[in-house]
This record gives sequence, C-alpha cells and structure tokens, in this order.
Amino acid sequence: MTIELHTWNTPNGRKISVALEEMGLPYKVVPVNITKGEQMAAEFLKLSPNNKIPAIVDPEGPDGKPVSIFESGAILLYLGEKTGKFLPKPLSGRIPVYEWLMWQMGGFGPMPGQVHHFIALENEQDRAYGLKRYMAETRRLYGVLDRRLDGRDFVAGDLSVADFAILGWAWRHPRHKVDLADFPNVKRWYEALMARPAVKRGMEAKLD
Repeated sequence: MTIELHTWNTPNGRKISVALEEMGLPYKVVPVNITKGEQMAAEFLKLSPNNKIPAIVDPEGPDGKPVSIFESGAILLYLGEKTGKFLPKPLSGRIPVYEWLMWQMGGFGPMPGQVHHFIALENEQDRAYGLKRYMAETRRLYGVLDRRLDGRDFVAGDLSVADFAILGWAWRHPRHKVDLADFPNVKRWYEALMARPAVKRGMEAKLD
C-alpha cells in the first residue's frame, strides 16, 4: 500500500522523503505548491488543520484503516512506530531521540526559518535587524549540534528519526550562510548521512 506524501520542496518535506526511503516504504508525492497558496485549500485542510506541509495519508494505518497525519515530527514518530525502524524500542533509547527531535522542532527549524524569511526582504533595514538576530541564534544551534556530535556518529545513539529531522534543515546550511567547516562534527555527520543511498534518493525525490 502506497503512502501519499503531500508536500513541497522544503526542509520539512525532505525530512519525510528521506525517512520513507530509509524505511523502504513505498510512497507517492502529491505536490502542494505553497508558493501558490495550495496549502490553504479546503481539501488539504482536511489533512493538515494547521495548513502546513507536509502531511501523509497511510491507507494501511492502525488496525488496517486509512489514517492521515500532519506535522513532520508526528509523521516521523508514526513511521518509526509503524516500521519499527530508527526508533528504539527501549524507553531509555527513545529518550534521546525524543529530546533531539523536539530540539529540531522547537529550535533548529523555526530559527533558520526566520533566516529564510528575512534574507528575502527587500527593505535593507528590516532585513539587517532580522538577519543579525536569527543568524546568531542559528549559529548557536549549529554549535549545540556540533557539541552533541563530538564522539558520536548520530545525535541519539543509533541512526534515528531525530537525525532525519535535523538533516532536513542542515541541508539548507548554504541558505543559512553557515559554512559547515566551522562545525566539523556537524560536517562529518552531514556528509556521512548524505552519502547513504536512501538519503540520497530522499533528497533527490521530486517534491514540487
């Protein structure tokens, strides 16, 4: 049964295409063109009450019944539960996955996202203030990640959905004006993940 991935070519969309590829789940992309406001359509609202991509529809959800899920973090946890992959079974192993997934959702996403916003502004005064504020916080978060990855291959022990979540945003480091050479542990982690065949497929999947 093929999962529908309703999304666009964004960091949050890439989190899910990478996870689906790594988990070996069949899926088809249903583009939601956010540049044209398609995320505001009534049909999409039924899947994602917050009018944000991505959302998925799994025709073979719990008890074999179709289910739709919105919010990228919730989708990753659902897929990990469904497949038993990239989400440890012992609670002790899940705790760091939860921590670093929430770290991404609460910080390493919203803050770089503000960089994306302000960098596109035409008014130099507005742009300068926003970029100074959010680029500094974004670099701080890269530093947090770099320290976490010191001596570790992945953020939460074994490769997990937390890595996929963070990778979706680290993928946009050029847009954040961040040179990964400044964060060698992040650079090593990023290059190792991007070399994985399934990650490569997920990153190259046409989402728009």
